Amino acid sequence: MINIYDSANKLEQDLRQTQEYLDLSAAMAKLKAEPEAYDCFKRVQDAQKKLQTKQMQGDLSDDDVNEIKALAEEAQGYDSLSDLMEKEQAMNGVFEEINKIIFKPVSELYTF
Repeated sequence: MINIYDSANKLEQDLRQTQEYLDLSAAMAKLKAEPEAYDCFKRVQDAQKKLQTKQMQGDLSDDDVNEIKALAEEAQGYDSLSDLMEKEQAMNGVFEEINKIIFKPVSELYTF
């Protein structure tokens, strides 16, 4: 019988060698080298977490939405942060493709 976790660990190692991951890693290093841009990045992440929590609790206010919009506008002013977001999108594309492959057996079960 196959150990699916061995396959998952191999996939994790392989992902680290993809061009998308290497590009994302380089973009993160570049962002971290710019303290103001990196600080903005951390504030955006914190605000997103806060927003998601409030949204799940049904406690989302206009001020919360305005805060994230203002941070998003500020983030657009940093090329390194924009580049990171672009690289994240490319990496997400890889994950979407992998998910399609992984879930193919289950999807086939439900195909009529």
